[in-house]
Amino acid sequence: MKKICIFCGSSMGFDPIYREKAAELGRVLADHGCELLYGGGSVGLMKIIADVMMQRHCMVTGTITQHLLDMRVGHPEIDKLIVVETMAERKKILEDMADGFIAMPGGIGTMDEFFETFVLSQLRVFDKPVALFNVNGYYDDIIRFMERATREGFVREEHAKNLIVSNDPEELLAKMAQFKPADVTKWVSEIKGQVQ
Repeated sequence: MKKICIFCGSSMGFDPIYREKAAELGRVLADHGCELLYGGGSVGLMKIIADVMMQRHCMVTGTITQHLLDMRVGHPEIDKLIVVETMAERKKILEDMADGFIAMPGGIGTMDEFFETFVLSQLRVFDKPVALFNVNGYYDDIIRFMERATREGFVREEHAKNLIVSNDPEELLAKMAQFKPADVTKWVSEIKGQVQ
């Protein structure tokens, strides 16, 4: 995997560990020769990871809406900044360009981006790994939700298992490299065969 898309907060979070881990992830990605794709911002955790990777001479590409650029939150120093009109366009470009996706701690926007890519992976719209960088147990409740949804029959076990989770960047990348998509045909056949 060469091009890694990072979803993360436009805020720093209160605990310094989030900033520390953002920098650590940037260093590990750089050490593995990765390029960074992200939301193009100069604020929050996204700025930290972009700056760390630029310091290590990695290619950094951001995609941002004109609205956000007008608010002066675009990063002026990255290698490439793609400006679009809508958030949907922004996500589509990142989804098409990336080889894999990592969600760092973030807010509503990060959740939107994470769940959209996870759905696209589940449906085999693309065969790319989706991962949660579970810093400070930030995503523990999402993991519990996935476990509950699987127990209750709303998420298939193979899809839940395809979600990559770790609080260690090296382990995260190793698991992403080993990713194998789930078989959708069996899932669809079984859904069609269920009694209405």
